[in-house]
Amino acid sequence: MRPRTTSPSVLTRRLPLVLLLGAIAGCDGGPPPAPPEVRPVRVTTVERSTGGEVVSLTGIVQAETEVNLAFRIDGRMVERLVNVGDVVRAGQVIARLNRDNEENGVRAARAAVAAARAQLTEAENNYWRQSELLREGWTTRVRYDQAAQTRQTARSALDSAEAQLGIAETRLGYTELVSDVNGRVTQRGAEPGEVVQPGRMIVQVAREEGRDAVFDVPPALKDQAPANPLIEVSLATDPAVRTTGRVREVSPRADAVTGTFRVRVGLADPPGAMRLGATVTGRMRLGASDGYSIPASALTRADGQPAVWVVDPRAETVALRRVELIRHDPAHVIVGQGLETGEIVVTAGVQALRPGQKVRLLGAAVR
Repeated sequence: MRPRTTSPSVLTRRLPLVLLLGAIAGCDGGPPPAPPEVRPVRVTTVERSTGGEVVSLTGIVQAETEVNLAFRIDGRMVERLVNVGDVVRAGQVIARLNRDNEENGVRAARAAVAAARAQLTEAENNYWRQSELLREGWTTRVRYDQAAQTRQTARSALDSAEAQLGIAETRLGYTELVSDVNGRVTQRGAEPGEVVQPGRMIVQVAREEGRDAVFDVPPALKDQAPANPLIEVSLATDPAVRTTGRVREVSPRADAVTGTFRVRVGLADPPGAMRLGATVTGRMRLGASDGYSIPASALTRADGQPAVWVVDPRAETVALRRVELIRHDPAHVIVGQGLETGEIVVTAGVQALRPGQKVRLLGAAVR
C-alpha cells in the first residue's frame, strides 16, 4: 500500500493551533517574577519628651541702678574731683562751677533784704505814730489807713526780698555738685573748662545696692521662657564662680538692629569676682514640652508640610504621615501631634522611600 500523505491545505490550517499550544507551554515553564525591593533603613522609637531644654546666652554685669549726676544750673565747670573707676560716697563733692555770678546774686539779694527791712521799720514807726494821733484826735482816719497800708506793703516787700535771698543762696549751693549715692563712677560727660547746661550728665555713678546680668534675648526664646524662671549665672572666664538670679526687667521693645530684647536678671549675692562689666553666661531650663522628641534627620515634607515615615512592624512597610512641630533645632525636633509613644519612625534613608515600600530595620539611631 502507498503511504498516506497530508495535503498542504491541511497543514496550513493546523499551524496556528500548534503555535498557540507551544506559546502556552512556554509560559507555564518560565521563571517567576522578581520579589519587591526591600530597602534597609535606620529607625528609632518615639518617646515623649520628659525634660526641658537648657539654653545659654552671654551677657555682661551692670549695676542695678545707674545715676547721672548733673548740675541744676548752667555755668562754666572749673573743677571735677572724680574720674572713671573712682568710688564716691553720699555727700562727697563731685565737681564745681564758677561761683562769681551766684555770689554777686547773693550780695544783691542781701542788700535788697536790708533795704526792705529799713523801709518796714520806717513804715511801722509811721503807723504807730498815726495810731497815737488818731486816738488823741490829732489826725484823720485817712492818714491812719494810709500808714497801715504802707506798713503792710513794706512787710510784703521784706518777705519777697528774703525769698529772693534764699533763691540766691540756693543757686550758690548749686555751684557744687554733691553725690547723694554710694557707688562707683562708670562714665564722665564733661571736662573742666566746659560751659555746661542744667541737667547735662557730669558723671554716671553705678550704685552699690545691687548688680544685674544683662542679656540680649531672641524673640523666640523670650516667648518660650517660663514665668519667673531661675537663671544660673557663671563667670565666662571662670565657670566655677557662679550665682543665681531672677528676671527683674524685660524691655518691651526689640532692638531696631538686632531684633533682640534686653533682659535684666537681678543677681542674688553676686561674688566679688563678678565686677561691673564682667562677661557672664546665663543658663535657663525651658519647661518640658507636651510632645515627642525625634531626631531632626527623620523629618521630611509632604505637600509642603512636615512629615515622617512611620514603620508598620508587622507588614514591614512604611507610610508617610504629617506631623505638627512645636520646636526644633539642628539635632532634634519636638512633635506635638501626629505620633504616639512606641511608634517606629525612619531616621536615615527617608528621601529614598515610597508609601507601602518594604523595609528592613537596621536598629535605633543614636540620639
